[in-house]
Amino acid sequence: MESGKSESIPKQAMVYICGECHHDNEIRAKDAIRCRECGYRIMYKKRTKRLVVFDAR
Repeated sequence: MESGKSESIPKQAMVYICGECHHDNEIRAKDAIRCRECGYRIMYKKRTKRLVVFDAR
Protein backbone atom coordinates (compact mmCIF):
# COMPACT_ATOMS: atom_id res chain seq x y z
CA MET A 1 0.00 0.00 0.00
CA GLU A 2 1.14 3.50 -0.79
CA SER A 3 1.12 6.16 1.87
CA GLY A 4 1.18 9.72 0.52
CA LYS A 5 3.36 12.36 2.05
CA SER A 6 0.40 14.72 2.44
CA GLU A 7 -1.27 12.28 4.84
CA SER A 8 1.75 12.04 7.14
CA ILE A 9 2.37 15.80 7.39
CA PRO A 10 -0.01 17.53 9.83
CA LYS A 11 -1.66 20.75 8.66
CA GLN A 12 0.11 23.73 10.20
CA ALA A 13 -1.52 26.99 11.10
CA MET A 14 -0.55 30.08 9.11
CA VAL A 15 -0.05 33.40 10.88
CA TYR A 16 -2.22 36.26 9.62
CA ILE A 17 -2.38 39.88 10.79
CA CYS A 18 -5.73 41.58 11.40
CA GLY A 19 -6.41 44.59 9.16
CA GLU A 20 -8.09 46.51 11.99
CA CYS A 21 -6.29 45.83 15.30
CA HIS A 22 -3.02 44.38 13.83
CA HIS A 23 -3.17 41.34 16.15
CA ASP A 24 -1.39 38.12 15.05
CA ASN A 25 -3.81 35.22 14.49
CA GLU A 26 -3.00 31.58 13.76
CA ILE A 27 -5.58 30.26 11.30
CA ARG A 28 -5.82 26.65 10.15
CA ALA A 29 -7.29 25.42 6.87
CA LYS A 30 -10.84 24.83 8.17
CA ASP A 31 -11.02 27.83 10.56
CA ALA A 32 -13.19 30.87 9.93
CA ILE A 33 -11.36 33.94 8.61
CA ARG A 34 -12.02 36.21 11.57
CA CYS A 35 -9.82 38.04 14.09
CA ARG A 36 -9.98 36.51 17.56
CA GLU A 37 -9.60 39.93 19.21
CA CYS A 38 -11.96 42.28 17.37
CA GLY A 39 -13.89 40.05 14.92
CA TYR A 40 -12.67 41.87 11.80
CA ARG A 41 -12.77 39.72 8.66
CA ILE A 42 -9.92 41.16 6.58
CA MET A 43 -6.63 39.40 7.31
CA TYR A 44 -3.18 39.85 5.76
CA LYS A 45 -0.58 37.09 5.42
CA LYS A 46 2.62 37.74 7.32
CA ARG A 47 5.66 38.54 5.19
CA THR A 48 8.26 35.79 4.82
CA LYS A 49 11.69 36.09 6.44
CA ARG A 50 13.24 33.92 3.73
CA LEU A 51 15.56 35.68 1.27
CA VAL A 52 13.83 36.06 -2.10
CA VAL A 53 15.96 37.13 -5.08
CA PHE A 54 14.51 38.12 -8.44
CA ASP A 55 16.63 38.05 -11.60
CA ALA A 56 16.01 41.28 -13.53
CA ARG A 57 17.21 41.20 -17.12
